[in-house]
Amino acid sequence: MSLPFVRILLDRVVGALVVLCVMVAAIPVLVLFLFVIIKGLPGILTPGFFTQSPHPQGVPGGGVLNAIIGTLEIVGIGSLLAVPVGVLIGIFLSEYGRNQVGDTVRFISDVLTGLPSIAFGIFGYSVVVLTTHHFSALSASIALAVLMLPVILRATETALLLVPNALREAGLALGAPRWRVTLEIVVPAALGGIVTGALLAMARAAGETAPLLFTAFGNDIVQTNPLQPMGALALTVFRNALVPYPNLQDQAWAAALLLVILVAATNILARVYVRRIQR
Repeated sequence: MSLPFVRILLDRVVGALVVLCVMVAAIPVLVLFLFVIIKGLPGILTPGFFTQSPHPQGVPGGGVLNAIIGTLEIVGIGSLLAVPVGVLIGIFLSEYGRNQVGDTVRFISDVLTGLPSIAFGIFGYSVVVLTTHHFSALSASIALAVLMLPVILRATETALLLVPNALREAGLALGAPRWRVTLEIVVPAALGGIVTGALLAMARAAGETAPLLFTAFGNDIVQTNPLQPMGALALTVFRNALVPYPNLQDQAWAAALLLVILVAATNILARVYVRRIQR
C-alpha cells in the first residue's frame, strides 16, 4: 500500500472513531432529555401549572408557582452574595495572587469545587439554621453562594489570565496605577468570560437539591420572605417523586422539565453573550 493511501485510511478510521465516541456520549443525554420531555410536557401544559400552588395530596390539578418563585429568589440572593466576592477574589488571584496566599486560595477553591453538594447543605444548616433556630430561604442562599463561589472565582481568574499582557503594559506605560489598569482595561476585556462563569454557577445552583433539604426545607405556599422556609423546583422534584400519588408524580416530571429548560436557557444565554462580546 502506498503511503498516501495509508494516511487516508488512518484519517477515515480516526474520524469514524471520533464520531462513534461523540455518539456514545451524546445518545444517553439525548435519550434522558427526550424522556423528561415526554413525561413532563403534559404536566407543564396543565392549566394552572405556572399560576397555582400545589394542591393537597390526591387532589388533581395544582401547580408549582411557589417553587418557581422560591428558586428565583434563592438563586438570586445567592448570586448577589457570591458574584461580587467571587469576582473580587478572581481579580486578586489573577493580578496580585502569584504568591503563597494566592496558592492557598486556589487550593481551598479546588477543594470546595470537589465537595459533594450535601456538604454545603450541612454547612448552611450548621452555620445559619442552628444559629437562627429556623429553616429559611436565606440559609439556602448562603449555602448556594458558597457552592457558587469557587466556580465564579476560577472562571474570573481564567478569563483575566487570557487578556494579553500588552494591554496591561500599555496602560502602565501611560502612567496609570495598576489598580486602575485592572479595573478599567483588564476587567472590561475579560467581561465575557466573567459573566459566563457567573451564569454557569447560577445554573448549577438552580439544579441543586441537597443544600435545600437542610436549609430552605420547602413550602407549599407562595412565600417571598427570605427568613421563612421556601419551596424550590429541585425540592418539588425530589419530594413529589417519592410519593405514590400520580398527580404529584406528574408535577415532579413537569418541574424537572422546567428545571432543565431553565438551566439550558442559562447556558445558551451565556454562550450568546460571549459571542456578541467577541464580535
